[in-house]
Amino acid sequence: TKSKKIYIIAFIICLVLATILLFTYTNFNNKEKTNNDNQNITTSNSTTLNEQPKDNIDINDPASQFIVVNKNRPILLSYVPSDLVTPKVTLNSQKSDSENSIRNIVAPNLESLFTDAKNNSLGLMLASGYRSSELQATYYNNLVQSLGQAEADKVSAKPGTSEHQTGLALDIAPTNRECYLEACFADTKEGIWLKDNAYKYGFIL
Repeated sequence: TKSKKIYIIAFIICLVLATILLFTYTNFNNKEKTNNDNQNITTSNSTTLNEQPKDNIDINDPASQFIVVNKNRPILLSYVPSDLVTPKVTLNSQKSDSENSIRNIVAPNLESLFTDAKNNSLGLMLASGYRSSELQATYYNNLVQSLGQAEADKVSAKPGTSEHQTGLALDIAPTNRECYLEACFADTKEGIWLKDNAYKYGFIL
């Protein structure tokens, strides 16, 4: 009958439309997957030592650039970074070669920071870099003798609990030594610049 033909034609049209929609959806998903794969490949190829994938973050391994060390998370007193280098920046002439060193993994970032600071007419120097647990003990014990342990604990870290031992932490001071390692450094032009820019080079103040 005429109505049956209409139903059959309508059914065929719906079937064709459904097939087209399914084909379009499948192609769209395949393109999305290809784009995502390409993005993943690009990200993987551009990953550097300072941009490690999140699944490589290890806050417990002293050799990891993400190690967390503080008064509640000590590391072995015997730990010494294996990749210490002297960065190409202005150094503290009153410190030893050892204390003027940092880990190679952060040296390029620090050098870039110092270069850009110089281009902004700012004079910075590496005041203190890597410290062995023995050197940290000397600093800490001297403060205990002069301030008492309670006060020393407020401003210094006991051996094994200092970020300096990782070779990833460092003190920065102006070359004119204004407010040298004092809180007032925050108000100097160098301190203000660092506050606004240090993170761009991967450093936390």
